[in-house]
Amino acid sequence: MGDALAELSAADSFVVGISPDKPAQQKKFDDKHGLHFPLLSDSDHRIAEAYGVWAEKKMYGKVYMGIVRSAFLIDEKGRIAAAWHGISPKNMIPELMKVMKG
Repeated sequence: MGDALAELSAADSFVVGISPDKPAQQKKFDDKHGLHFPLLSDSDHRIAEAYGVWAEKKMYGKVYMGIVRSAFLIDEKGRIAAAWHGISPKNMIPELMKVMKG
């Protein structure tokens, strides 16, 4: 992620992570993984709902509401230029870079 962050910064872009976790949980996660980008708390999941990523999920037969891991590329005018829903963390940066390099 570090190389990608440098490349994104050079392209006048930045990364922000958003989750429904409380800031204290996010800090522990950031400390553990050394993300080097801001993590924003969406504890009432308003942002997730607005982006259509707060959805019904199933695990081991249990149904619950949760985040669908997603990534969005937002252009300088605030419009969504690209979106990836259900993307794995390992594929997120390569997919983003493909779009940014055109």
